[in-house]
Amino acid sequence: MLPRLLLVTAGIMTAVPALAQQHDLSVRLPVDPAVTIGVFDNGLRYYIRANSRPENRAELRLVVNAGSVLEDDDQLGLAHFVEHMAFNGTRNYPKQELTEYLEHIGMRFGPDINAYTDFDETVYILTVPTDSTAVFQQAFQILEDWAHQVSFDDAEIDLERGVVIEEWRLGRGASARMRDKQFPVLFRDSRYAERLPIGVPSILETFDYATLKRFYRDWYRPDLMAVIAVGDFDVSRVEELIRRHFAHLPAASDSRERVVYAVPDHSETLVAIATDPEATGSNVALYYKQPLREVETVGAYRQSIVEALYNNMLNTRFFEITQMPDAPFLGAGSGQGRFVRSNEVYFLGAGVRDGGVLEGLDGILTEAARVARFGFTQSELLRAKSNLLRAMELAYAEREKTPSNRYASEYVRAFSEAEPIPGVEYEYELYREFVPLVSLDEVDRLAREWLVDQNRVILVSAPDKQGVEVPGEAELLAVFDAVDRREIEPYEDVPAGEQLMADVPVPSEIVSEEYMEPIGVTVWQLGNGVRVLLKPTDYQDDQVLFRATSPGGHSLVDDPQFLAAATAATVVSQGGVGELSLVDLQKVLAGKAVSVRPTISQSTEGTSGAASPRDLTTMFQLIYLYFTAPRMDESAFRAFKQRLEASLQNSGANPRSVFGDTVTVTMSQHHYRTRPLTVGLLEEMDLETSFSFYRDRFADAGDFTFVFVGSFDLDSIRGCGKR
Repeated sequence: MLPRLLLVTAGIMTAVPALAQQHDLSVRLPVDPAVTIGVFDNGLRYYIRANSRPENRAELRLVVNAGSVLEDDDQLGLAHFVEHMAFNGTRNYPKQELTEYLEHIGMRFGPDINAYTDFDETVYILTVPTDSTAVFQQAFQILEDWAHQVSFDDAEIDLERGVVIEEWRLGRGASARMRDKQFPVLFRDSRYAERLPIGVPSILETFDYATLKRFYRDWYRPDLMAVIAVGDFDVSRVEELIRRHFAHLPAASDSRERVVYAVPDHSETLVAIATDPEATGSNVALYYKQPLREVETVGAYRQSIVEALYNNMLNTRFFEITQMPDAPFLGAGSGQGRFVRSNEVYFLGAGVRDGGVLEGLDGILTEAARVARFGFTQSELLRAKSNLLRAMELAYAEREKTPSNRYASEYVRAFSEAEPIPGVEYEYELYREFVPLVSLDEVDRLAREWLVDQNRVILVSAPDKQGVEVPGEAELLAVFDAVDRREIEPYEDVPAGEQLMADVPVPSEIVSEEYMEPIGVTVWQLGNGVRVLLKPTDYQDDQVLFRATSPGGHSLVDDPQFLAAATAATVVSQGGVGELSLVDLQKVLAGKAVSVRPTISQSTEGTSGAASPRDLTTMFQLIYLYFTAPRMDESAFRAFKQRLEASLQNSGANPRSVFGDTVTVTMSQHHYRTRPLTVGLLEEMDLETSFSFYRDRFADAGDFTFVFVGSFDLDSIRGCGKR
């Protein structure tokens, strides 16, 4: 099933005919017929799918429906420790032989071999070749060993204590220290508050061997396991391998109940304020905890579409606010989804400038209240539908090119969270039927349903430094009352026009054409001097990538203009193109899968981006506008500079950042142009200097080389300039 929070920035609402089939909302969602699902008598489940992306590779997963939340009081951190021990010796691979074998066949920890432990599940990951029968078959033996044959050698356990404690130590930065203060409030009176997967050093250093083995014995059992295999293989062969290695595992007897632990309700608003000397920014977040809903029916799936539209529109409003100077927040977001195994959550959050927590909280609450009182506009809904439907159209178009690891992750969630897996073909049908028919009333009511006083938690994090004021609980709660009493004006959706360019320029002629047969590249020389390299490919069915480059870059300017030149492409991009601001540009591009981004490096300037084949004309228009009609916007520049300044205010508090800056300036012998970016250096930024330099570097396209790769033919590229 596609992500419920589908936040996209491009798409188009095409004329979508109503489907002849009208889905019964009470019907359960089907299972994708491409997936083979089975369960053995011992309770172990398996999910198998043949998929040739990438070729000769398979993604294998052993999923254990047990994580740190199931630990006893004397086992804190041992769910994660068990995961470590799986790589330190099994019945068929004593001590370090498993690691040595995997590395011997060319697998690497991280990309090919990995595992993770969460609150509620533990997942082991193997990416293996399928063109070697011996290696492929042995991978299933490794999964079986992890499932019930980990050795737990005493000496290896003691050696691993230091490894896990060092992992704990490396994670003890500002975020972890503030999280330690906030999680007990966010998860109040639940096991999640005190069972972080990494554990606590006092237990990791002293636990008894039997205590570790007890967790493995209690929870690593067939009825809590699933084997997932997705890749370039024969399904029947893989099903037999899974049966051979897992059907014989003994079923659990007198087993402990696998409890799903709830996060208790609370009527009052909970507040957790955390500061730290090494914190690099200030944030405020609201969590509205909600009961878990089953997404099993067509009606529940339709509701997830309604909720995605809501978040899409509110996040767009937040983005528009950040493009204005003196915005109340640097960035803000709205989202809804699963919280923990037993709960969902609606989230509102904002990154704010230091000392701006109250202003940021007021900002996000005001916008949420604006929706609750007046709703969204029809034009906003139309654009959001366009974006959402276009995103699904792209997923459907690329369905044959979906990588195996994406399917594997989906099936992990299907097992551990009961997420439906109807398949993109079926989901596409539902989108085509439901998206056009969603009403404003359906979306608007979510603000009133989600923004409630119960089960609400406020989390604040900020630097602990002189001059940064952090509000107290009473001040934070007072913001809610202030917003409730305030007169708020309805949102005005200002039209932005319907097209990028009123007049299409006369295209340049192709003066020469050459085909480079060894690499399948066609080279065009245009009359304006531009050189174009084109390589049609079938890696993706609905994507064209491009990159353009020209020699030059900010190395051409003197030192006093360096920072303005180095930031010129970003600064100009903030202003939009032609007559369109960046906000207006996004409105015009609603429903189009296209992106274009100008860049300037030390020695080159250029552009890069991507588009769906059907949006190639729009992509070429954007390229043309970024060359010929960049837009200088003083307001957007001020807003961008303010956001940049806020992000730099605490950069010196991050030890890793300071270390990296020190290495850079030392290796460059303190060169003027390798100075770490600081708030003080921002005074060297200048909009007019940046704009002038940008216009100079993009004034003549004659020395640019464009490279296009993707799903196109030469005639389609030729024709884009003639439409």
